Amino acid sequence: MKFIETIKNIWKIEDLRDRLITTFLFVVIYRFGSYVLLPGIDPTALESLRTQTEGGLMALLDMFSGGAFSNASIFALGIMPYISASIVIQLLTIAVPYFQKMQKEGESGRQKMNQITRYLTVAILLFQGPSYLFNLRNQLLQAGQSIEIGFNWFTISSTIILCAGSMFVMWLGERITDRGIGNGISFIILIGIIARFPAALVQEFSSRYNDAGGGLIVFLLEIVLLLFVFAFAIMLVQGTRKIPVQYAKRIVGNKQYGGVRQYIPLKVNAANVMPIIFAQAIMFIPVAIVGFNTDGSGFFARVFMDPTGWGYNLLTALLIIAFTYFYTAIIINPIQMAENLKVNNGFIPGVKPGKKTAEYIDSIMSRITLPGSLLLALIAILPAFASMLGVSSGFAQFFGGTSLLIMVGVILDTLQQIESRLLTRHYDGFFENGMRIKGRSGAMAY
Repeated sequence: MKFIETIKNIWKIEDLRDRLITTFLFVVIYRFGSYVLLPGIDPTALESLRTQTEGGLMALLDMFSGGAFSNASIFALGIMPYISASIVIQLLTIAVPYFQKMQKEGESGRQKMNQITRYLTVAILLFQGPSYLFNLRNQLLQAGQSIEIGFNWFTISSTIILCAGSMFVMWLGERITDRGIGNGISFIILIGIIARFPAALVQEFSSRYNDAGGGLIVFLLEIVLLLFVFAFAIMLVQGTRKIPVQYAKRIVGNKQYGGVRQYIPLKVNAANVMPIIFAQAIMFIPVAIVGFNTDGSGFFARVFMDPTGWGYNLLTALLIIAFTYFYTAIIINPIQMAENLKVNNGFIPGVKPGKKTAEYIDSIMSRITLPGSLLLALIAILPAFASMLGVSSGFAQFFGGTSLLIMVGVILDTLQQIESRLLTRHYDGFFENGMRIKGRSGAMAY
């Protein structure tokens, strides 16, 4: 089989083999840390906390942390504070000239911004740590256990440990990016999502198996629907609009250059999963400010704590659409693309080079970004519809939303990187003749 042959080829390439082994070892460390409890916490008293994270926004928090949130682990706050800090810094690059200047400084500017992002992450963690401990105390009280929360050694030491745990997870993600395969931060989130899938699948099967009214048939239909949504998400991630580009003929000495037509692939969803991650991070901020232990009544709970409610899904959809345009504007620069075409004697047929080309590319991006953002928002709120149709809350999270798109985006991105390394060493990739995986950049992996 071609897949087995590809695996053998991967093992033959020393650099690729070492990167995969390194990634695996970092993942093992991350999963091990997810079960290391905070000092002074009785693991037998955490049932109430686990019940709290079975549904609603808490289930998403627990998913992003790979179960560490419900385990009262040293990694309980996960990677979301870092993502929230990254959002703030990226917003500042638009509004604040100081950050705009820093962004244009190249590698040195990027390092400064990364350092500021880390400092802001620590500040968010120092704020979220006591909030998490306050919620933990309330959940432990239901099990007859008690911990003292206040200006005492337990609160200070546990907050420091939670902060250090999240920063260590961020460090693991950066090491995966540098020495492993794929985008490390996204890969860490992916591992947390995959860790929840087997238990959610078994739970859904058990509930349907015990249902005498054709439960197994319904379960099979759910699996078929899940595969259909998964395929749709792949199409959304890989969909492109190609713009034809003609390169002018040049003769230098005895050699001819140009005179050929190529295509610029513009992705329908150039922002990939980032708008959903950004939107979820924004939705988590009010919960952290008010506290995790908000009751189920009132406007706040309906909007921010109930992923099946209309208020939560409407606000999430609007944030996703807004962030899709925002992130697309960051990563796609029509003026720079037009300038690059002009320098390389390329032009779009029927469009004047320079400003007109930039305006044409910008108009195309605006037209394809709108349907892309709407489809992205639709996939994001699909778990709410799945829950309304009777799918268990844990399994419903995989019918769309952040979990599905992160799985699709990160898996395709990782496979694309592996494919590229195979092809550079003249080995066949995962697919047959001519078929190549398109990663987040939208470019074909040749």
